[in-house]
Amino acid sequence: MSEFVYFTPQEKEAARNADIAEMLERQGERLKRSGSEYEWGEGSERVTIRGNLWYHQYEQKGGNAVSFVQKFMDKTYVEAMKFILGDGAGEVKQAEPKQAKPKEKRQFEPPMLAEEPRKAYAYLNVRRGIPKDVLVPFFKKKLIGETKKYANVAFMGYDIGGNLKHVNLRTTYANSTFKGNAPGCTPEYSFHYAGQGEKLYLFEAPIDMLSFIAMKGDGWQDHSYAACCGVSDKVLFQMLKDNPNIKKVFLCLDNDWAGRVAEYRIAEKLKENGLEFNIKIPKGKDWNDDLLATKEQVILRNTEVSECQGLRYS
Repeated sequence: MSEFVYFTPQEKEAARNADIAEMLERQGERLKRSGSEYEWGEGSERVTIRGNLWYHQYEQKGGNAVSFVQKFMDKTYVEAMKFILGDGAGEVKQAEPKQAKPKEKRQFEPPMLAEEPRKAYAYLNVRRGIPKDVLVPFFKKKLIGETKKYANVAFMGYDIGGNLKHVNLRTTYANSTFKGNAPGCTPEYSFHYAGQGEKLYLFEAPIDMLSFIAMKGDGWQDHSYAACCGVSDKVLFQMLKDNPNIKKVFLCLDNDWAGRVAEYRIAEKLKENGLEFNIKIPKGKDWNDDLLATKEQVILRNTEVSECQGLRYS
């Protein structure tokens, strides 16, 4: 058997979470501070750094401290780990097959649903600006509902056999920020819609997915859509498995640090699998911001027209 260097889980965690800016400053590198972030390099080689995370603005790639050392200091994984932790880190061992302990899966506990989802509908339509013609099909297919307890919006995901596997919850109350998944959800089947066309659009949140559909207009039913309910890619690859008609993926994640890093990670997997993909970035932080901004512009234009029509010349 070949030898390999064993790093403990604690060592791996420490290396991933190393402060990149401090590491560069120890090497005599100059960094420019911008708020809570640093910038390193210039022009097309500019890299944004925040704590243990980095993002290459030109290449649209990012990662943690270990991948930073690998990429920009041209080191192997083992060399990068020893560079960050010191030469004494790790232990050379004979490679042995690992037997993973089976993980106990928590029992799925979907919430009880209200017969009339009035608060859920009002929240999505009035406060989130999603039109009736988009919401009604999802409510009718029982993809969206309302919980009896707390009146949360429930975004539901089913497997290919029609079995409920995932429920993502969002508060309808203005003074609350609650959101999360019901216990025991299967992430491969988070909130999604499968069309017959070749395109799949991937989002972080169900509300962003619905907002994008609202802006897309007529014909949206032909395509497929999925919300990660986070930044996992499990629902994406399950959709590709269950729907062989899908040939092209559009990554439509949030316009922030976490979205960009997740986008790079998922894009690399798609490339490895030879799948065609494209990236769509919202103008605001997310697609609901864009939808609400569009509606505000329409209201403003209509107001201006109304005011102009009311003018009278003496």
